[in-house]
Amino acid sequence: MSISVIVDGALWGLVACHHYAPRTLAMGQRVAAEMFGEFFSLHLQTLRAKHTLEAAEQARQVLDNLLLDAHRTADLEALLRSRLSVFKALIPCDGIGMAQQGRWSADGLTPPKAAIPGLLSFAEGVAEGRTWASNCLSMAHPPAADYAVDVSGVLIVPMSQHPRDYLMLFRKEVVETLDWAGDPNKTYESGPLGERLTPRKSFAVWKQTVHQHALPWSEQDRQFGEAIRAAIVEVALHNSELLADERSKADVRQRMLNEELNHRVKNILSLIGALVAHPTSENQTLNDYVATLKGRIQALSLAHDQVVRGDGGGRFAALLEAELSPYRTTADALELRGPGLLLDARAFSVLALVLHELATNAAKYGALSRAGGTLSVTWAVDAGGACEIIWCERGGPTVRPPTRTGFGSVLIERSIPFDLGGSSNLEYRPEGLYGVFRIPAKHLTLVEDSSHDSPSAPAPVVLPDCAALVDACVLILEDQLVIAVGLEQILADAQVEDVITASSEAEALKLLATQRPDVAVLDINLGSGTSIAVAEALTRLGIPFLFATGYGDSVSIPSHLKQAPVVRKPYDAASILSNLEILLG
Repeated sequence: MSISVIVDGALWGLVACHHYAPRTLAMGQRVAAEMFGEFFSLHLQTLRAKHTLEAAEQARQVLDNLLLDAHRTADLEALLRSRLSVFKALIPCDGIGMAQQGRWSADGLTPPKAAIPGLLSFAEGVAEGRTWASNCLSMAHPPAADYAVDVSGVLIVPMSQHPRDYLMLFRKEVVETLDWAGDPNKTYESGPLGERLTPRKSFAVWKQTVHQHALPWSEQDRQFGEAIRAAIVEVALHNSELLADERSKADVRQRMLNEELNHRVKNILSLIGALVAHPTSENQTLNDYVATLKGRIQALSLAHDQVVRGDGGGRFAALLEAELSPYRTTADALELRGPGLLLDARAFSVLALVLHELATNAAKYGALSRAGGTLSVTWAVDAGGACEIIWCERGGPTVRPPTRTGFGSVLIERSIPFDLGGSSNLEYRPEGLYGVFRIPAKHLTLVEDSSHDSPSAPAPVVLPDCAALVDACVLILEDQLVIAVGLEQILADAQVEDVITASSEAEALKLLATQRPDVAVLDINLGSGTSIAVAEALTRLGIPFLFATGYGDSVSIPSHLKQAPVVRKPYDAASILSNLEILLG
């Protein structure tokens, strides 16, 4: 049995378990092993991100000084030559050389001058716009064996689009004696257990002396090399003091955004890790566990999306509507009433989980689980500015206090007191669950938007009549396969059969040269650019289209395309179909 360790979507390592006799593990043991692997992967990914940020900060200080000095000099070539010792100190090495405009400058232990042309020709083939590194240069470039004692490792940093402008860092040979767990060329004799490894003889130490190898280049070394490459390219493209000033401001803003993003991502990963690692009940099936976990993570996703759109917070009424609208069965099943209330980011995330648990419990076991049941949620702000929320269910099955406390109950009863400093009180009345939750004033703000003063849950989503859309040809431009397939499924469910999909701007323009769709859905931001050129081509052809985006309201759309409707991700079937139907009409 093995437990996979997945980091950044790739197999980073695994825990391998062996036994001489067959063993059967129960479902609970296998789920526990899998949860351990996922939790370990999350911690490992966070640790790697932390190390990357620390290393980047060290490199940034050096490169900031380089950029600052570049703004004050007209001779960039002389400036870069004078910084060779600085680059050498930034990435541990025994020598450094720079080939720029046909000139070779060196410091420390480097290859013989006669070998430089051949090394530069080799660099052209392996370093195509990105850094390239090896701790055994002679294996990739055989002529390097002649000077392997002095130079066995190289890190090549392209400095420009010119094919012979490179910064090269060198490391000398380090002779190592490796202790292996066994001779790879060894033959094994049949023993009492057949042709198999045995503990006494299989792992005898086998030594090997390794030559023409340098100390390996670490991931940090490679990242520093890439950072140096980016900084040098930026210096080479420098053309005015105004541009330099704008770039400096953008760099400060980017670093601030990166720090904030890193903080938020680590908090989210920690919270998801806690949700994943929480033990399940004995009677819960694996499918039920996955469904529950998926619902909780979707609640977090909803909260995060609303927080981003609301500049750090979200409306309480909007959160209630989003969580409860799927369970409205009749016009009077839900009653939501209270003043306009804006929650900060922390309170919004906490209440998203709490309301999700309350809503799913009401739909499974409470008032919303049978016809005739009603749910009333009212809230009011007291004189001290705190908000009291009352959750009242009626008309459902007879309620009895739970015999055991599950994770959902813990979230409902302890999240608000623990995270917000408020209070949560639940009463399991026979006629229905009754809860009172108090949110401190520091987490909320009263707003005067009349559209939310007395909100009610929206009516059930009804898919529009797609008569015009059924016979139409729809073009989808989306660079994420999973999202594109999801949109294709929405159209297929609406009986739309003529759908063409493109993953890039170039592919979409090529399709338009041979085919003429009736309407199009364009993802604004693609992996390698935007869909603006496609939108302009559709405009010239008189083909209507809508934009789709996962970004906020400030997403950049040129003024001459502002008339196109914008639909937010994740896609909502009713919104997509109704907008396409309107465009066709």
